[in-house]
Amino acid sequence: MKTRLATTDADDLLYAIESSSDYDPSAQLERITAPLLAINSADDFINPPELGILEAAMKRVKRGRYVLIPTSDATHGHSTHTWAAVWERELRDFLAHNAPFVPQP
Repeated sequence: MKTRLATTDADDLLYAIESSSDYDPSAQLERITAPLLAINSADDFINPPELGILEAAMKRVKRGRYVLIPTSDATHGHSTHTWAAVWERELRDFLAHNAPFVPQP
């Protein structure tokens, strides 16, 4: 935390947080044609799976797959996305089943 605080500009951090506060891609989810993998952890406090938002949205993505990683000693709440060891197997399986992908016109 000391390193992070020493190297983080408060204005930059606020800009990053505020810039995502009204982001909503839901209007055009059906237009996604590429395979899409969405992974969340059950202990994510920013995007809690109990709300069902991501799960419902992914049903609208033609080639979408939603994975919920159960809470464990390996998960880190919202920061689980930075711990590849937690979701590596899911990504490898996804890539194995979807590569190479060539978009169809």
